[in-house]
Amino acid sequence: MSDLRIAEKKFRPELEGIRVVAALLVAIYHIWLGSVSGGVDVFFIVSGYLITTSLISKMEKQGEIRYFEYVLGLMRRLFPIAFVVIFTSSILAFLLLPQTQWRQVISEMFSSAFYFQNWQLATNAVDYLAQNNEASPFQHFWALSLQGQFYITWPLVIFLAFIAAKKIFKTPPRKTLLALLSILFVASLTYSIYITNVNQPWAYFDTFARIWEFSLGGILALLIPYLAFNKSISTIMGWIGLIIICFTGMVLPVSTVFPGYVALLPTTGVILVILSAENAGRFAVKRFLGSKLLMFLGGFSYAFYLWHWPLLIFYYTYFNTETISTTAGIFIMSIALSLSIITTKLIESPIRRLSVKQSKVKLISILFLFIVPVVALNIAWGQYLDKEQQYLKEQYDTVDYPGARVLYDNIEAASDVKPIASLDPNNELPAFYTEDCYVYMNASGVKMCSYGETDNPEYTIALVGGSHSGHWFPALEGFADEMNIQIDVYNKDACRFSTQDFNGKLDDTCMEWNELVVEPLLESKPDLIFTTATVADGSTVPQGYIEMWEKFEGITNIFAIRDNPKMTEDIPTCVEVNGPEDCTVSRSEALPEPQPWEVTEGIPNNVYFADLSDYFCDDKTCQSVIGNVLVYRDDHHISTLYSKTLATPLKKEVLKALEQESVNNE
Repeated sequence: MSDLRIAEKKFRPELEGIRVVAALLVAIYHIWLGSVSGGVDVFFIVSGYLITTSLISKMEKQGEIRYFEYVLGLMRRLFPIAFVVIFTSSILAFLLLPQTQWRQVISEMFSSAFYFQNWQLATNAVDYLAQNNEASPFQHFWALSLQGQFYITWPLVIFLAFIAAKKIFKTPPRKTLLALLSILFVASLTYSIYITNVNQPWAYFDTFARIWEFSLGGILALLIPYLAFNKSISTIMGWIGLIIICFTGMVLPVSTVFPGYVALLPTTGVILVILSAENAGRFAVKRFLGSKLLMFLGGFSYAFYLWHWPLLIFYYTYFNTETISTTAGIFIMSIALSLSIITTKLIESPIRRLSVKQSKVKLISILFLFIVPVVALNIAWGQYLDKEQQYLKEQYDTVDYPGARVLYDNIEAASDVKPIASLDPNNELPAFYTEDCYVYMNASGVKMCSYGETDNPEYTIALVGGSHSGHWFPALEGFADEMNIQIDVYNKDACRFSTQDFNGKLDDTCMEWNELVVEPLLESKPDLIFTTATVADGSTVPQGYIEMWEKFEGITNIFAIRDNPKMTEDIPTCVEVNGPEDCTVSRSEALPEPQPWEVTEGIPNNVYFADLSDYFCDDKTCQSVIGNVLVYRDDHHISTLYSKTLATPLKKEVLKALEQESVNNE
């Protein structure tokens, strides 16, 4: 049985042009459209095509893939500019970005340097508590991380296919590889369609949901000798392919529907372009993509991709803007191109000329010099931030940071201290989050943990709901021991204690959680079920809340607290950049009057309503800083430290609710 024909090994200028187009599309969509173009999918299939062709050639010529030399060659090509960009971006991030973003930036700096940025972003994408993270200057490294993982594993795929062909199946290696790549393609695409449907934010960064794109490039490399078309058809195919590549991002909402079956659109565009180049006519797209200009720019497309994103992020920060004008965008792209040319010619090109076979020690030493400063800077920056935080802990006292006490104890806060939201950014969330006592967004089931006086409690309060119930935990914990209260936490990310899904805002796992959580609450019969009474600036009590409360009539009373005002910006960042005076909202807009329960019908008799809005807003304005404490940890969650300072007024309301329960029981 004969093997597949061997494709002619030749330079393909159209691929240089495709890379330029893809890189420009990524930048244009990022800068002016604020969306995703599908350009990275173009990079993936081109990578699959080229690396498969190269590795097959090595196996057939050498009978093996010299893995160490292969990896060293990759590092020689990828590391120099990547680590220069990471190092430079880190310095600029330290100088320009608010300190509130440093912890995230340090983390993403490390994951980018070691090529697992895509998994970090995947985790953040499904972590409700991380969804307010600002875009970092390293966010675009997710695609490079995914490609790096592909480059490292693909030689093993090729090698296994050749060994299996020779030792097991006794079949031609290329046909065996084609079968293996076809299996990978089908399996990965099937998984991609599934995971994109059930958890698209995760799927977007998931390596396994993207393998099919690389596999498709490899399949094309194996089949291209058999796919020939006449010049007229090839010309039409090529231009159609380029149009598809250019306009995918406009036709499809790439960032919210990829990488399922719809990602077949841009990858098909690439296939059409590559196939058309096999028999290019006078007016073929190959002549455009292989033109001198695009060939010249193609050598800088990798560096351009690396530079454009941090420049964009730093522009946003430095000029404190959320939009980019045409002139500014062209300026950013020009600087990115200039830096790309400089770093490619002065840094990458000399290193790429070093022989992997003859200069191993020298090459390893040089690459080591790129890696070490990045790792050292990452460690030093983290230690600096830890020391700053430790100093804050040592200097902290309730006199300088009274928070809500300035309102109920009539304390005057110090005027010469920096506002804080937490004493420890690693523990800025309520304690039960750090102990994994909650159900993650998109996860199923119910968890319950008990806090406070758990041995012999006089009262039990069940804290039930999502993060807007959970952020009251520090306030409850502040008086739990004093009143012998046991706090039972039933928390689900991105969820509300409701029978209704708010027109699809609450997902299926949340609605399942709401069904499951009722039984343990009915069995335990807490003295109070503590939950939210409203949603942000809602003018009425949601019907889904009322229906849930009715399930506990005659069994348990509901402590329903009005939701806190929602701000318009991330408060820690806004306050650091602009000052507290420019980070407020109007009370009339954030808190409609009258109180929502006063104009809502059908509220059951077992509900006690509490409204602590006066500890967030004065008569006209809702504040971002009160008593030198940041009221919020983002734009709508109460900071842990401010929540703690609300213990006294919340205790008064809880006492009233418990007294009401006693009267009802009598």
